[in-house]
Amino acid sequence: MKRKIQQKTANNQQLKAQSSKLKSALIFFKKNYFLFIIVGCVGFVGVVAFYKLFISKPTYVYAKIKVGQGLWWASTQKPSLWFIKAIQQAKEQKDLTGKPLVTLISTTYYPYYGSSQYDVYITVKLKVSVIGKTGTYSFNRETIGVSSPIDLEFPNVQFSGTIIEISNTPIYEVTETKIVYLYKKNVNPWEYDQIQIGDFLSNGKENIFKVLAKERGETNDVLLSDLGKQINWDTEPYRYVKIKAIIKVKKEDGNYVFGEEAVVSPGRGLSLVLNNLTLNDYTIIKIE
Repeated sequence: MKRKIQQKTANNQQLKAQSSKLKSALIFFKKNYFLFIIVGCVGFVGVVAFYKLFISKPTYVYAKIKVGQGLWWASTQKPSLWFIKAIQQAKEQKDLTGKPLVTLISTTYYPYYGSSQYDVYITVKLKVSVIGKTGTYSFNRETIGVSSPIDLEFPNVQFSGTIIEISNTPIYEVTETKIVYLYKKNVNPWEYDQIQIGDFLSNGKENIFKVLAKERGETNDVLLSDLGKQINWDTEPYRYVKIKAIIKVKKEDGNYVFGEEAVVSPGRGLSLVLNNLTLNDYTIIKIE
């Protein structure tokens, strides 16, 4: 009987001790609940980060980007040749774990008429996150899509751009080779003489325009000087020039597109910076 009483007393003391510890823990939690919330949030973020970095499979998309200020509606200074050289040397932008975040696939560039600047386009492979079930993507915690700005930070060069195409599969350029005829009235003799068969325009990867033939002739137009006086054709004998050339274009929605953005068709104007001469204000008269 005495042993049972002693055991019961010991059990009661043990329960009191456990109850005291529980009360102390509750008091400590009430006083420091904010600390527990912070620790919980940090732990949750750590678990999510660990899952994304080491367990989940990355998602990759391919994008074509026009290098520039980043907002398609903002007209800013275009890249110069030194900038293009730096971009061509870029290879990969890596994340904190050393894995590729951005891989540069190709660079193309087109001289911008009337300046020493260029329209520059790059094709890249991006590591992205899928946003829920919306079908949209996030890159560096920013939602991306066609026309959205994007910032790229390669080890040797940093710049912004505008996404003009995005795809789940590699982006391939499919071009067609066409013959184009260009026409310009009131051409100075030196310009005709300077046009050489074989003059070309390169986009950094291939020649996309090449002069095949040229001819000159006269028109019935009267050419006036800036002062309104008739020009003496004894000193200015060439009235018009026609150029036959090879041009590489893409077929998009029934239109021929040259140099990524310029629609070419009969009646449209075309100015080009060739390796030997700038063709200024020529008119397309035929494409075949």
